[in-house]
Amino acid sequence: MRNIAVVGTGYVGLCTAATFAHAGNRVVGVDVDAEKIARLTAGESPIFEPGLAQLLREHWRTGRLAFTTDYADAIPAADFVFICVDTPTGANGGADLHHVRAAAGSIARALDPGHRTIVIDKSTMPVGSGEAIAAILHEASRADAPFAVVSNPEFLREGSALHDAFHPDRVVIGSGDPAVTAAVAALYEPFGAPIYRTSLRAAEMIKYASNAMLATRISFMSEIAHICDGLGVDVREVATGMGMDTRIGPQFLKAGIGFGGSCFPKDVKALAFMAEEAEYTPQLLHAVLEINREARRSFVRKISHLVGDIEGATIAVWGLAFKPDTDDLREAPSLDIIRDLLSRGATVRAFDPVAMEAARRVLPEVVYCADLYQAATGADAVALITEWDTFRALDFALVRSVMRGQVFVDGRNQFDPTAMAALGFTYRGVGVSLVQVASLADAGVPVPAPVSV
Repeated sequence: MRNIAVVGTGYVGLCTAATFAHAGNRVVGVDVDAEKIARLTAGESPIFEPGLAQLLREHWRTGRLAFTTDYADAIPAADFVFICVDTPTGANGGADLHHVRAAAGSIARALDPGHRTIVIDKSTMPVGSGEAIAAILHEASRADAPFAVVSNPEFLREGSALHDAFHPDRVVIGSGDPAVTAAVAALYEPFGAPIYRTSLRAAEMIKYASNAMLATRISFMSEIAHICDGLGVDVREVATGMGMDTRIGPQFLKAGIGFGGSCFPKDVKALAFMAEEAEYTPQLLHAVLEINREARRSFVRKISHLVGDIEGATIAVWGLAFKPDTDDLREAPSLDIIRDLLSRGATVRAFDPVAMEAARRVLPEVVYCADLYQAATGADAVALITEWDTFRALDFALVRSVMRGQVFVDGRNQFDPTAMAALGFTYRGVGVSLVQVASLADAGVPVPAPVSV
C-alpha cells in the first residue's frame, strides 16, 4: 500500500485516483475548487463517466480515497504525487501551463523534509515541461525535501476511461533515474500492462505524437469521405477494404464529422506550436486541423442543400456531447454546427442524454427537448451528431410522422440508407448516400448496414 496524492480532479485525476485506490493504495485527491471537493466528499462525481461515481463512492467508504482543498493534507505523507490539472490551449495555440505551475508551486511548499517524493506529470504537457517543473520544485521547496520528476502520460478515452485505466495498452514512464522509474513501474504492476521506459522528453513527445496520429487518421477519412461523395463511392466500403491491410488496420477509419473533445484539438495545436517554436512548419498538422473544421462546415452545407432555404427552417440535432458516454462539450462538433445553423437563421431543437445541462450554458438559443421525438417534432431535418447507443432503438416511423420535412443527415453513418429511404426519409451520410448504395446493389455488391431500422 502506497500513499498517493492526485492533484486535479478532472477526468484524468479522478480516474487515476479511483484506479489506484482500487489497487489497494491510500489516495488523496486535491483540488482548489471547493465546490467540486464538496460534491466528491458527498459521494457525487462532478463529471459523467460510466462507472466512475460508483467506484469513487466505494473507495471513499473504505477510507482508501479522500478529497481535500488543502495541499498540506495530502502532499507531506505522499510517496507519489500525480499532477493531473488542465492544460488548455493558450492564446498563441500552445498549451497554457498556469495551472501546472501553480500546482507545482503548491506541491513544493508542502513537501515533507527528509521524505523523498516522486512527482509524476500525468497531465499532457509540452516537451520540456518536466524540467520546468523540477526547477519550480527546486526553487520553492526546502533544501532537505528531496524529490524526483517523472513523465507518465495518460492515454484515456472519455466514455471508456475506467476500462483504459485498468487495462492500459502500455505504461510510458519517462525518467533519467532507473530507481525512480522502477518505483513508478511498481505502482502499475496490478494492471499487468507493458512498461515502456524512456527519457523524460521522449515520454512527453509520445503523448503528443500519439494523439496527433489518431487525429490525422480521422481527418484523412474525412477527406476521403468528401471525395467519395463527389465520385459516388460508399466510404464505408473503402474503409473496410483499407482496414484489412495489416499495415493500416481498421482503427480510426470511420468517416464522420471530425474529432473533438479535450485532447485531440488542443494537442494537435500544441504540437504545431512546439514545431513552430523549433523553427519547423508543421504542414500536416495544420492540414489536420483545417480538414477537421471543414468537416463541420461541410455537414451544415449538406443540410442546407437538402432543406433548401435554411433561414426559417427547424433543425433537430440529436446528440451534443463530443462522443457517446460523456457529457463533455469541449471542442464538440455540435457546438460549431449549431452555431452555424443559428447564424443562417435556423431554429435548433436538440436532445442529448446527459450533455444538455452543460449545453444550456453555452447555447441558450437552442430549444432543449425531453427526447428525440420531441426534438424531431416539426423539424425540416434531423441531424445526427453523436452516436449514442440509445439512439439506435427508435421508432423511425414515428420520427417521420412528427417531422415537417423528411431530411435526415447522419453525421456518423449510423443508419441503413436503404431502410431510411423506405421509411420516407431523404437520407445522407458522410461519404455515403442512397444513390451510392443503390448503384452498389444494382451491381450485385453486398452493402453493409450499420443498423437496421
